Amino acid sequence: MKRVTIHDVAETAGVSLATVDRVLNGRPGVRKATIEKVRLAVDNLNYKPDVFAAGLAKKRVYRLHFLIPNGPNAFMEDLTREAASHAETMSGDRMTIHVEPIDAFDGHRVAGTLAILDGSVCDGVAVVAPAFPEVRASIDRLQDRGVPVVTLVSDHPSSARQHFVGIDNLAAGRTAGRLLGRFLPEKAGKIGLIAGSLGLRDHAERYEGCRQVIETEFPHLELLKVREGRDDNAKNADLVTKLLKDVPDLAGLYNIGAGNRGAIAALSASRRAEKIVFIGHELTPYTSDALRNNVMDAVIAQDPGHEIRSAIRVLKALCDGAPIIDGQERIGIDVFLKDNLPSQS
Repeated sequence: MKRVTIHDVAETAGVSLATVDRVLNGRPGVRKATIEKVRLAVDNLNYKPDVFAAGLAKKRVYRLHFLIPNGPNAFMEDLTREAASHAETMSGDRMTIHVEPIDAFDGHRVAGTLAILDGSVCDGVAVVAPAFPEVRASIDRLQDRGVPVVTLVSDHPSSARQHFVGIDNLAAGRTAGRLLGRFLPEKAGKIGLIAGSLGLRDHAERYEGCRQVIETEFPHLELLKVREGRDDNAKNADLVTKLLKDVPDLAGLYNIGAGNRGAIAALSASRRAEKIVFIGHELTPYTSDALRNNVMDAVIAQDPGHEIRSAIRVLKALCDGAPIIDGQERIGIDVFLKDNLPSQS
């Protein structure tokens, strides 16, 4: 059977090859009626783009930008390290990856970074997007300029972003709530909550998931007011120290975001670690040690390597107008106890 080509699509739709290319790659400047004609031709002909051949023919280099928060956040450091590693290994594979550090708590600066990007400097952007209106507007404008955007780790679903790469944070929060409820005894108890900021969507969703489970299934437990430490280790240490002083009968602790080193240090120094159920996020050398030393009881984790690889695949597919394989790009939620920690290398 003769293979259907882009020429066949153009002839059937009655448009130029350039127009078909614009439609398939999601570029602006094509009328809605024309887009519908091209898509109808694609469906009727069962056209499947040969992405590899197209890339070779155009000698295309995919220029991808990753905007990842800087600062002493061990998980974001892992993301940055993974992205930098892929930048090295893929530099000879018609792909360049640039990592731009951002401040996830400064929406104006993130929006400003997005505002200076366009098709002249990059072909796709992955951003850990704080949930500020100005960030949403900058994502929308970047999409309008023809550069596909995916959100990474923390979503911004009200924006025009084309895909989210990360875990279901509501489910992660529900998991934390259930672990706290099952680990704690069936009597009244208070649970302290630390977040980077509830202005970050991933933190807000985790809090909401935890709250849902505790209030509906473990009503004997009381969630205390969320204390925000901006994912800073020193601030989290101070917050936990004050929490332990203010609540002498504290039964549980949930660190919704990063800054685990500070929380671990404060809890260890208090000599109350074995009496308090402590749940946190992301498997790092610090949280692994805290699990082994019975300071933490469980860590809810996501694989930074999988997320970076997924973001690269998704952005390349969006650049090529190719389908995204949802099953391959689904990021799983892992739960680690001291009993199932990966072996140390």
